[in-house]
Amino acid sequence: MQNIKVGLIGERDDTVPAHQGIPLSLHGAAKSLGVSIAFEWLPTDQILSVDSLSGFNGIWCVPATPYRSMDGALRAIQYAREKQLPFLGTCGGFQHAIIEYARNVLGWANADHAESSPDTTLPVISPLACSLVETTEKVTIFQGSNLAEIYGTLEIVEGYRCRYGLNPEFSQALLKGPLRGAADDSTGEIRAVELSGHPFFFATLFQPERAALKGTVSPLVTAFVQACIE
Repeated sequence: MQNIKVGLIGERDDTVPAHQGIPLSLHGAAKSLGVSIAFEWLPTDQILSVDSLSGFNGIWCVPATPYRSMDGALRAIQYAREKQLPFLGTCGGFQHAIIEYARNVLGWANADHAESSPDTTLPVISPLACSLVETTEKVTIFQGSNLAEIYGTLEIVEGYRCRYGLNPEFSQALLKGPLRGAADDSTGEIRAVELSGHPFFFATLFQPERAALKGTVSPLVTAFVQACIE
């Protein structure tokens, strides 16, 4: 049986529903694909160099922010992006994938998160117009996106626990290149992104790992594990 290993970027907290769902999701996906899976939680303040990221078949940047070290989280995301390593970012992982791309691909050195830097002049991540804490909402996946191929439908219902998302003021400039929007909701605000030219790079503001708390595994998590196998 093939063995794969996933790095979970973030500070583990067993009281966080998403953190409860992630191991269940990974094990469920691995079982359905006939592989053995292991995972390691990597606190962001311990990711001081890319050396700590070697040996993983995939990187998942998990919910629950602010992280202890934004630099550590961004270092892991940049590593996965540049090394073509399968990457999944959910909730906080979505937010930091946006910041990493803005800083390191677009050259927006001051791009920041309004939660941890409320006085930033370039808040690419800003407070949501309507907070999405412990809510379930309909998500519309964009036709022609890789995300649509994974889900096999253009309409899904997903759970959230977040107060911050992609700042609509910057979405057009941010998403006109390889990083592109993959889904939105009734507000028209982006809820998922994907990176073209990368074997597997998806980030969602919603938390697909929550499906495992109800006994099912999200197609996105299964696709992530499949990408780790390949």
